[in-house]
Amino acid sequence: MSAEEKIVFSYPTGLTTKNTHYCPGCLHGVAHRLVAETIDELGIREKTVGMAPVGCSVLAYEYFGCDMVQASHGRAPAVATGVKRARPDLYVFSYQGDGDLASIGLAEIIHAANRGEKITVIFYNNAIYGMTGGQMAPTTLVGMKTTTTPTGRDPGERGAGNPIRMAELLATLFTPVYITRQSLLTPQDILKAKRAIKRAFQLQNTGFTFVELVGTCPTGWGMTPSESNDWAGEKMVPVFPIGVFRDTEKGI
Repeated sequence: MSAEEKIVFSYPTGLTTKNTHYCPGCLHGVAHRLVAETIDELGIREKTVGMAPVGCSVLAYEYFGCDMVQASHGRAPAVATGVKRARPDLYVFSYQGDGDLASIGLAEIIHAANRGEKITVIFYNNAIYGMTGGQMAPTTLVGMKTTTTPTGRDPGERGAGNPIRMAELLATLFTPVYITRQSLLTPQDILKAKRAIKRAFQLQNTGFTFVELVGTCPTGWGMTPSESNDWAGEKMVPVFPIGVFRDTEKGI
């Protein structure tokens, strides 16, 4: 490489070189890379600890190039709380899907946010339980067909309820310092998501930060990757609108 040339894109050291187990078209890999790039750019890899969840990203500890802890189903915020309180000098994040965070882990995430724990939570929302066979998740859309709602999610007589919007729910609390929802559906969206993740890490030591990412599950949805991206943009984003719901430094 000549003196005039410089590297503008490379494999992040925040990721290992192990092949992932994710299905073709799944956007977990994109989300992983954005977190890893953020860790690299902030120069904090040796000071970062991540929490691996239970769900499709259960093997996250094999993919991130920083120290990782495997948490029980839904308990990543509680484990992250313990790590951060014991070692406040570290950057601590959890990476969770909608079943892990919004179902079995709902109490954990709400109380961690309400206490203002100085952790960053990355929440991948694809509106379905992917790993266990495509069952209805707390974020499943009304009318959406899953293995447990074969005729579509019905919030009425069948009592399936409505999708839970986690960013809005956590934004009702007084304590969090940064809450945002972004998407991974287009290159432009990915760039915005990267900036959001980086801001969450930068603000971590001032309080609880949360980044929700709208993603896809081509296998669980029974679609091609391209169809999944289009469907998520047309159906999911109107229900889960993109935006910043809390940024205390900016007065939001």
